[in-house]
Amino acid sequence: MRRLERIPVQGLVLSPETAGPPARSREALGPEPALLTPTDVHALVLGLGLRPTKTLGQNFVVDPSQVRRITAAANLEPGQLVAEIGPGLGSLTLGLLGAGALVTAVEIDPTLATVLPQTVANHAPAAQANLTVINADALDLTAFPPPSPTALVANLPYNIATKVLLRFLERFESIEKALVMVQAEVADRLVAPPGSRTYGIPSVKAAWWASARLAGRVPRNAFFPVPRVDSSLVYLERQPPPVGAPPHDQVFAVVDAAFAARRKTLRAALAGLAGGPVQAEAALRAAGIDPAARGETLSVSDFARLAAALMEERPVAGGDGARRGNGVGNRNGD
Repeated sequence: MRRLERIPVQGLVLSPETAGPPARSREALGPEPALLTPTDVHALVLGLGLRPTKTLGQNFVVDPSQVRRITAAANLEPGQLVAEIGPGLGSLTLGLLGAGALVTAVEIDPTLATVLPQTVANHAPAAQANLTVINADALDLTAFPPPSPTALVANLPYNIATKVLLRFLERFESIEKALVMVQAEVADRLVAPPGSRTYGIPSVKAAWWASARLAGRVPRNAFFPVPRVDSSLVYLERQPPPVGAPPHDQVFAVVDAAFAARRKTLRAALAGLAGGPVQAEAALRAAGIDPAARGETLSVSDFARLAAALMEERPVAGGDGARRGNGVGNRNGD
C-alpha cells in the first residue's frame, strides 16, 4: 500500500491524521479563482517535465468552460466537503474551490500532489486553506482526515473508473452524491436500466449504492493529451439498499454469477452457487423469478430477493460462497 504523504499547504501539514479546515461561505473566499487555460496546462507540463501516462489516466482538463460546466453539474453547496480523486494539475480543483467547496484531493502521482498546493496558491490564494492533499492510491485509501467528505467529484482514470467509484461508495458512507467523469461507454453501463444492451455488473452494483443518471458529454478537445475515446459525466445520489436485502457482498456474488455467462439462463448460471440446477430453480421460483430468464432482465431489487432465496436453499457467503460453487468471485465489473 502506498504511504499517505503529508503535503504542506500554506504552512500547514495536512494529512489523513489531521482535521480539515472549517467551513467557509462563498463570500469569504474572495475573488473567483483563475482557472487553468490550455497555455497554463502546457506550461506546467513542460515546467515539471511531465509525460502524461495512460496507466495513470493522465488526461488533464484544459477548457475552463468545461470546468465551470462540470462544477455546476456537481450540484455543490458552499462549504460542502468534497473528495476529488486524481486532481492532476488542478484544473477541476480550482473550479471546486471557486464553488466554495472544501476539497480533499487524492493524487497518486507524488510530483502532482506536491505541485497542486502551489498551483492553488497562484490561482486562488484566498482558497488555500480549503485544500487538503493526500498522496495515495485512491484504491488503497481507507479513511479521510475528519470531517469526512459528503460529495465525490472526479475525473477518473478510464481503466479503473468503475472499480474506484464502487470502492468509494462502499467504503465511505458519508458520501451522499457524486459526479464522475468517465469513458462514455462506462457511463452508459453505469446508468443502464434492466433489459438494455449495456446493462450488466456495473449497472447493478452502482444501483445498489445510488441512483445514477447521465449529466452530459465532455468533448475530447477539452483534454490534454486528447484521449481517443469520448467522455461523459455521471451524477449519482446515494440511496438505501432494497428493504430486507442480505449484505451487499452476498448479493454481489449472485450478480457476478448471473453475468458470468450472459447467454445462460439463470437456472444454469446459478447452479454453482445453489448447489445444482434444481436448487437454483427452486430459489428462483421462491424469489418470483422465471428460471429461464437471464441476468440482464433483473433489477437490483430482484437480485436482492434472489440472494435471500439462495441463502435459504444454500448459504452464500459473498465471494467464498461463489468459489465453493462455480469459481465466480466478487468482482466490481470494471
